Amino acid sequence: MPTSYVGQRVRRTEDPRLIKGLAHYVDDIALPGTLHVAFVRSYYAHAKINSIDTSAALDVPGVVAVYTGKDVAKIGPVPCAGALPGLKVPDHRVLATDKVYFVGHPVAAVVATDRYAARDAVDLIVVDYEDLPVVTDVEQAAAGTGPVIHESFGDNIAYKMTAGEGDIDAAFAAAERTVKQRIWHKRLAPIAMEPRGVLARYFPGEEELTLWSSTQIPHLMRTQVALMIGIPENKLRVITPEVGGGFGSKLNVYAEEALLGWISMQLHKPVKWIETRRENIQATIHGRGQVGDIEVAFKNDGTLTGLRYNVIADLGAYHQLLTPAIPTLTGLMLSGAYRIPAIQINITGVFTNKMATDAYRGAGRPEATYVVERALDLVAADLNADPAEVRRKNFPGKDEFPFHTATGLDYDSGDYEAALDKAQQIAGYTQLREEQKKARAEGKIMGIGVSTYVEICALGPSTAMPAGGWESATVRIEPTGKVTVLTGTSPHGQGQETSFAQIVADELGVSINDVTVIHGDTSVVQYGIGTFGSRATAVGGTAVYVAVQKLKEKAEKIAAHILKADASKVSFEGGKYSVTKAAGATAATGSSEPVYPVGQGPAGALPEPQTEGRTGLTIAEIALAAHLAKELPPDTEPGLSATYFFEPKNFTFPFGTHIAVVEIDRETGDIKFLRYVAVDDCGRVINPMLVDGQVHGGIVQSIGQAMYEEVVYDEQGQLITGTLMDYAVPRAKHVPNFELDRTETPSPVNPLGVKGVGEAGTIGATPAIVGAIVDALAPFGVKHLDMPIKPEDVWRIINNDSSRI
Repeated sequence: MPTSYVGQRVRRTEDPRLIKGLAHYVDDIALPGTLHVAFVRSYYAHAKINSIDTSAALDVPGVVAVYTGKDVAKIGPVPCAGALPGLKVPDHRVLATDKVYFVGHPVAAVVATDRYAARDAVDLIVVDYEDLPVVTDVEQAAAGTGPVIHESFGDNIAYKMTAGEGDIDAAFAAAERTVKQRIWHKRLAPIAMEPRGVLARYFPGEEELTLWSSTQIPHLMRTQVALMIGIPENKLRVITPEVGGGFGSKLNVYAEEALLGWISMQLHKPVKWIETRRENIQATIHGRGQVGDIEVAFKNDGTLTGLRYNVIADLGAYHQLLTPAIPTLTGLMLSGAYRIPAIQINITGVFTNKMATDAYRGAGRPEATYVVERALDLVAADLNADPAEVRRKNFPGKDEFPFHTATGLDYDSGDYEAALDKAQQIAGYTQLREEQKKARAEGKIMGIGVSTYVEICALGPSTAMPAGGWESATVRIEPTGKVTVLTGTSPHGQGQETSFAQIVADELGVSINDVTVIHGDTSVVQYGIGTFGSRATAVGGTAVYVAVQKLKEKAEKIAAHILKADASKVSFEGGKYSVTKAAGATAATGSSEPVYPVGQGPAGALPEPQTEGRTGLTIAEIALAAHLAKELPPDTEPGLSATYFFEPKNFTFPFGTHIAVVEIDRETGDIKFLRYVAVDDCGRVINPMLVDGQVHGGIVQSIGQAMYEEVVYDEQGQLITGTLMDYAVPRAKHVPNFELDRTETPSPVNPLGVKGVGEAGTIGATPAIVGAIVDALAPFGVKHLDMPIKPEDVWRIINNDSSRI
C-alpha cells in the first residue's frame, strides 16, 4: 500500500466495469412487463393545435394507451429555479395543450408493449396544426418587432438585468483608447454519448414510485418530480445508474421524467423511454446562444480601465431549470484574470421559437472568458503589443488575494503570472514568435493564440444558489473493517468513486480497495445537491473529508477507553490508534486486521477483538468494537459512522494559461494544430490522471465549438442540424497532442485546498484556438472571426473572397 494515495495517478476504480461492458445504464435495466413510450413531437416551430386524433394509434396491436396534453393537465409545469427580478416564466407543461412553440415540442405520448409498436403508432396520430409566425432572430426578439410567442407577456423579452461595479461612464469618458467588437456565441448541442432515458415503476400496494433516470441531480429531481405529479417525496425513489455523459444537459428536470412517473402510476406497469439522437438534438437543452458587443477602455500603456458588455441571450421558447440564470454567470466572470476597476453587463434575455438553452459545460463562464480574451487580443492589436504581455500587465499580484472584482466576486487565491510563465516556457513562446516571423517570410500562415482565464467553481454558497449550495457525505466503517462512503454528489465520468476513496483511504490508513463510494440512490444516500459547476470534489469531497474527521474523533474516544488511556495520549497513524511511548506504551502490534481469539474468525457471529494488554488498535478493530458495543465509553452510540453537510463560504476560482499554435493551408483553408499547451491551476490535486482527463475532454469540446459545432435553425424555426450527419463534432483525427502541466495554488475556501477542474478546458481553450487562427490571418487584415471558424471561410479570406463570410 502506498504511503499516500492523494496526489498519485491512481487508476479509476470505475473503469473495469465500464471497459468490460458490465456497467448498467438506464436502457440496460430490464423489468418484467415493461411498457415503452414514444412521443409525437411538433414539426412546426410555432403553431396552434386545433385537434389531435389518436384513434388510429389506439388500434395498433400492442398499444396500451395514448396521452395528450388534456389528459395530463394535472401534472405541474416543468420547473424553473432561476429567480430574477421581473422574470417572465412560461407555464410550460409536459405535453403541449393549445399550441406548440419549438420543433420537438412533445404533443402526445404513446405507450405500447414494445418500442417499435409505439413508434409505429406515433406516425398514425393526426394533429391539426394552424401555423403561426416564427421568431428565431434574437435581435428581432429583443427589439419587439417580431411575433410574440407567449401572448400573455406582451413581448419576447423574458428579463433585463444590469450589473457591475465602478463608474463605467467615467471610465470610458477618460479612456485614452477604446476597442469594441460584436461577438456571437452560436448554439451548441451537448451530445452526451448516452442520450436521456427514464424508467419508471410504481408499486400500487406500497404507493411507491421508483424512477431510474440519467440525471446529474437525483435528489433535486426527486423533489421537483414529486411536486409535479403530486406524490409524497418520501414515496418517490430516484436511482441514477451509470450516466454516459451529461455536460450540464442532465442538470435538469425534464417533462419526460415526470410524465413517465405519472404514466406508471396510472397503468401500474413499468414504463421506459430512451431518447433518440434526433430527439436529443431537438429537445435536450442547448448551450451558449449569445450575441453581444464588448467594449474595453484602456490607457496607452495597456492598462485596462473599464469594460462593458451589452448582450442578448437566446433563452429559447421556455425555461428549463436554470435557463435564465446562465447569462448572469457570464456577467459574474467579466473581470477575467485582470484588474478592471469598472465593469458593466447589460443582459436582455429573449424568447425564440427554439429549444431552451441551459447549462452546458462551463455554463456562462466560457462566454465570459471568450469575450474578455478576444477583447484583450484586440487591445494588444490596437497597441501593436504582444498579447501575452498585455495580459501580464493587468494581472493582480499573488499577494493581492482575496481579490475583489468589479463584478462583485472575491477571488480566493491565485498566481496568474506563474501559470503564464510556465505555459510560455513549455511552449517556447519567444522562439515560437521568431518561428512565426520566419514562416511568414516563407509565405506560410502560422498563428499563436494565448488565453489566460479564471473560472468560478465549487458552486457554491447556498445564498448564491437556487436550491442550496452545500453538499453531504456519510462515512461508515462496517463491522468487518470495510469503509462505505455515501456522497450526495452524482459523479458521471468525473472519477469521484476513485478520488473520494483516495481521500478516505489516506485519512483512515486503509487500502483504497477497502473503500466503496455509493451515490445516485435517493433511498440509500442522504439528501445531496448533485454534480455540476465543478463542485463535486471541492464541496462534496470536503464533506467526505470532514465526515472522516468526525468519525476519527469517535474512534479515538473508543480507542482511548479500550486502551485505558487519556485521549490526549492516543495518537493515530497508519490506520492505528496507539498509546504514545511517552505514556509508557510499548510498540503497537503490526496487525492491520482485527485480532480475533484463537479458533475464531470473521465468519458467522461477530467475534470479539482481543484487546487485553494491547497498546494499539487498528481502525478495523475499533469498528468491530463499536458495533459489538460491549466496551464503549459512557454516552457513546454504537456503530462507527459520521455524516456531514458542508456549506462553503465562497466559490473557488481556478485559473490557467492555454497556448495554441496553428498553421493554415493556403490551398484549402484547413487549420492544423502544431502545438497545444495548457497549464491549469485547480488548487490541490487529488489525482493528476483525473485532472488530465478532465482537461483533455474540455479542450476537445472547445475545439468543437471553435471549429465545427453549431446548432442551426432556419427562418421558419426548422432545425437544420438535427442529426449527427449535419451537426459536426470533432473526431480523434482533429485533436492534437496536448502538452499539459499545472501550477498548484491551494484554495483557502475548503480544508482540502481543491478548486475544481471539470470545465477548465472548455473555458480556457476556445479563446486560445480562435486567437491563434485570427493571429495567423492578421496579415490579411483579420482582427476577429466568430465561431465556428470553418475552412471555407478561411479560404475565402486568403483568396480575398468575402461573398459568403
